[in-house]
Amino acid sequence: MSPIKITCVIVDDEPMALNLVESYVEKTPFLDFKKKCSSAIEAMEYIKTNPVDLVFLDIQMPDLTGLEFSKMLPKETRVIFTTAFDHYALEGFKVEAIDYLLKPFDYAEFLAAANKANAWFELVKGQKQSIVSEEKEFLFVKSEYKQLRIKLADVLYFEGLKDYIKIWIKDNPKPILTLMSLKSLEEELPSTQFMRVHRSFIVSLNNINVIERSQIIINEQRITVSEHYKPKFLEFINNNSLNS
Repeated sequence: MSPIKITCVIVDDEPMALNLVESYVEKTPFLDFKKKCSSAIEAMEYIKTNPVDLVFLDIQMPDLTGLEFSKMLPKETRVIFTTAFDHYALEGFKVEAIDYLLKPFDYAEFLAAANKANAWFELVKGQKQSIVSEEKEFLFVKSEYKQLRIKLADVLYFEGLKDYIKIWIKDNPKPILTLMSLKSLEEELPSTQFMRVHRSFIVSLNNINVIERSQIIINEQRITVSEHYKPKFLEFINNNSLNS
């Protein structure tokens, strides 16, 4: 397995702090430096169109604090906080930060935090947890230290839960739980068979029983189609409806 590269940005309103962290990132082989930003607002605009894995984020900044910004990031993007104020540590961990660096910190401390991020991304991204066959008939998922072979035709829907996915299967009252993001899974699945209809759900188009207003019913489970995904879903309905 080739080493992974963690894409990252640095956010701090102090130019010296920006340059120091940039120098640390540049000499860390598994970090892929993308941009340094002097405000959370600048970083937010960049990340909208340039998703990254990791943000080195100062907490106390004008206009928008690092803590506030961290709650607006995509769930796939992780944070290492950098700050001169140790009383923010508890709040930092409440938002699931990977680590918390107290200024001034040296390269050894920086590297220890970066290694924590590397270990996390190796678990989530480095291990190939879902392998879809060329025929798109089945996939393998890692669950409880085993690789389970799942027929796509038997999948009712996928439910996202933070860093995990619940896979609901026909005639199986309990879901299969696997560690990966719904976004990563969506890229692997055949679009002719599955569709994202909600931030937390991908449904099997072949297993929809009823469509009632803005809800899909699959095996008695009601799943709401959110506004963001509704146009694509309505197009699917129109393409597969009998005209009166």
